[in-house]
Amino acid sequence: MTSDDGGGNDDEDRGRPGLAERREVEQVYQPAEDSKLLADAVVESVEAGDRLLDVGTGSGYVAHRAREAGASVVGSDLNPHACRQAAEAGIPVVRADLTTAFRDGVFDVVTFNPPYLPTAPEQEWDDWMERALSGGEDGRAAIAPFLDDVGRVLAPDGTAFLLVSTLTDPDVVRERAAENGLSTTEVASESHTFERLLVLALRRT
Repeated sequence: MTSDDGGGNDDEDRGRPGLAERREVEQVYQPAEDSKLLADAVVESVEAGDRLLDVGTGSGYVAHRAREAGASVVGSDLNPHACRQAAEAGIPVVRADLTTAFRDGVFDVVTFNPPYLPTAPEQEWDDWMERALSGGEDGRAAIAPFLDDVGRVLAPDGTAFLLVSTLTDPDVVRERAAENGLSTTEVASESHTFERLLVLALRRT
């Protein structure tokens, strides 16, 4: 998640289509079941006036739902196409890697629907849609650094909501959270054919 373009030109040079073309989707992750599950959990908990950061905002769906519930929202995303789309939807957005661009203790709520599909390196496609989906070999490539820093940007009584899948081993996620001084509570879940999606509420211990 470091290059400044979608990788499409490289794919064309190698004679293969970009991932977005191959899947007939755009370069920005669009709302799906995981997005709705996370947004529903956040809307049930957010209070009017809460300062909320939606990490990896993508299309801005979760941020939009939170704003409808009364939160003051900002999104962050490393994908410039996502930043543009979220901004066009009226979401203030900062191009940034996870929470790194933000000051300590400024958010009452942080939300994150990370890329979590376990993907072997040889199966990676270097474009923005791949980066929105692939969580690396263990599915936790973005989750781990998020857990390492999210406590810093949370207000003392703040809560982070993290979407995880059973494909990413939620017990390992909980252990990483605990190592960073965060308690975890499962606040929503939904079963699908090959996985169960969970929303974990993270709070400082």
